[in-house]
Amino acid sequence: MTIEDVKVTGSAGADYLAKRTLRSGTAGWVLLAGLGISYVISGDYSGWNFGIAEGGFGGLLIAFVVIAAMYLAMVLGMAELSSALPAAGGGYTFARRALGPWGGFATGTAVLLEYAIAPAAIATFIGAYVESLNLFGITDGWWVYLAVYALFIGVHLTGAGEALKAMFVITAIALAGLVVFAVSAWGLFETGNLTDIPADQDAVGSSAFLPFGYFGIWAAIPFAIWFFLAVEGVPLAAEEAREPEKNVPKGIIISMLVLLVTGAAVLFLATGALGAQAISASGNPLVEALGDGSAAKMVNYIGLAGLVASFFSIVYAYSRQTFALSRAGYLPTRLSVTNARKAPVLALIVPGVVGFALSLTGEGAMLLNMAVFGAALSYVLMMVSHIVLRVREPHMPRPYRTPGGVVTTAFALVIACAAVIATFLVDPVAAGWALAAFCAFMAYFGLYSRHRLVANSPDEEFAVLARAAGDLE
Repeated sequence: MTIEDVKVTGSAGADYLAKRTLRSGTAGWVLLAGLGISYVISGDYSGWNFGIAEGGFGGLLIAFVVIAAMYLAMVLGMAELSSALPAAGGGYTFARRALGPWGGFATGTAVLLEYAIAPAAIATFIGAYVESLNLFGITDGWWVYLAVYALFIGVHLTGAGEALKAMFVITAIALAGLVVFAVSAWGLFETGNLTDIPADQDAVGSSAFLPFGYFGIWAAIPFAIWFFLAVEGVPLAAEEAREPEKNVPKGIIISMLVLLVTGAAVLFLATGALGAQAISASGNPLVEALGDGSAAKMVNYIGLAGLVASFFSIVYAYSRQTFALSRAGYLPTRLSVTNARKAPVLALIVPGVVGFALSLTGEGAMLLNMAVFGAALSYVLMMVSHIVLRVREPHMPRPYRTPGGVVTTAFALVIACAAVIATFLVDPVAAGWALAAFCAFMAYFGLYSRHRLVANSPDEEFAVLARAAGDLE
């Protein structure tokens, strides 16, 4: 589908775009790398360990290696795309140019599902942490959900520069907590603890290393994704970055390398310290792995910072994805109006209200599985976009080029397809609800918003320029 197949509102006036601009030049590569880490770091503190209940340590380890390779390949592909097409739409911008309006909106919708639902899940985990730590005497989590949404949306409304700096500080504290954990867990590590789950003799390929057999590897994939979920959101900051064609690729690659180290460390050290059997059902795996000492108490409190960091940063991500889709007319255009601080007010508030409502279900695990479905689907579409643009527009300026080219992103594409299928195997209800929401968005586009796109919004202009260049060749 091309822009000719879609009716547009025409070129919006200067006033329209003036009310829908972000503050440029507020983030260098350090803040962007911090943003990438903050998206994900809560996944190091909890959630991943449930994958051991599905595949044992061996199954989760193999799934981790495969998913880490997929994310690394995907990040390298997105680094290229973000250097060539630096806009706040991120994956939607890439897919819009490669796959047309339908493909662009499908990708943007998948990303938005991931980022709108994930904070709701994290809010439930924050509530559980606050209750377990007996902070402020709170015994009912919904007050915590409301407080974190109100507080952090409020901070984001003050502007991207202030928000990203606050986010960086919180992320640094969370990383310090992982260092404390690693140093303390090293002395408790025992190799035998990694394989203390009895093998299921009825499972094909079962062993001490793979107690649930080969199928356990497949079932552990969605949990391995939690180690890296949302790192791909760094390009959403492109319009607010300094020299985005250089700093966005650098930021996303560095954040991915850091997350590879932290993910591997907690997988080995936490399991080796507590034991695979015990950690597979733990709601607070790093703390339980350390026992009752002062290090455990410190990590327990800092773990809250990790959850806050991810919540804080993903609120930023959903607002920028909503902003970009709204500015181009795919979603109601009122959502992209910015305030005097150049923050998109309704793009922050409306998805936040929806997320808060979802958090009231208290179903953190189901909400995260819904977010994983959206993420995996977006990965498929973004990798297809990279391959299409490499083939169709080989001469498009690319300040950064993916090592291995389409071979690299084709590998990520294959694994991402498998991850989409795996979400239905692990939690078909969660995946089904996410798919239903995705289809509802696509119906909205097909019946309404595709007739009202804004032709001179940045993402639409990228596509028009590409078509014009193709006509001249």
